[in-house]
Amino acid sequence: MATSRDSNTPSRDRRVRRTRTALARALLDLAEKQDLSQISVSDVAEHAGVSRTAFYDHYRDVHALAEAACTAMIDNLIESLPSPGPGSPDPTREGTQSLTAFFASLAQHTGLYRSLLGPQGSARVADHIRRRITAAIHNRVHQAATGELPQPSGSTPDMPHDVLSAFAAGALIGVAADWLQRGCPQTPAQMAALTWPLLNSLYRVDTDAPA
Repeated sequence: MATSRDSNTPSRDRRVRRTRTALARALLDLAEKQDLSQISVSDVAEHAGVSRTAFYDHYRDVHALAEAACTAMIDNLIESLPSPGPGSPDPTREGTQSLTAFFASLAQHTGLYRSLLGPQGSARVADHIRRRITAAIHNRVHQAATGELPQPSGSTPDMPHDVLSAFAAGALIGVAADWLQRGCPQTPAQMAALTWPLLNSLYRVDTDAPA
């Protein structure tokens, strides 16, 4: 016979999901209009229609909510990243197409990413994005070189220290942040055409280096 606690678990899980979804949507809405540093817990709670207590039941602060709320979008961005280095029959075409999708995804949420990656943004969220992109680039280059399937992009604890992937991820975030802060003066396709040769050259140099 199910206990009262057991019978209430599905209902509680649904409430938790609804509250977290409401908080995430509220933060995304607010971040389109103002810098992340200017958004308070009270702002998010009020916009989501929940209490401050309910907010703290799920997140320690706005930055923790931002990291959770942006995970799905970050994963989508990572899916659009190219695989530099050998292994593609037409690397320039595939690389520029992938980077165009990456910058287009940023442009769809310009206010949010400008807030997150700008000078008044979240260092924790920026580091979260950097680590996931580093792992994604490392895994994709490894797959291109060996044919082995990559680990999930978030699986970083066992990843070896990969200077090139870390450098590429940091450079890509820096370029994206500068582009966003300047109001996206170039189109995503133009940004891709400018960025791909720089990104790919890192791995071409490494491949051509003497053993």
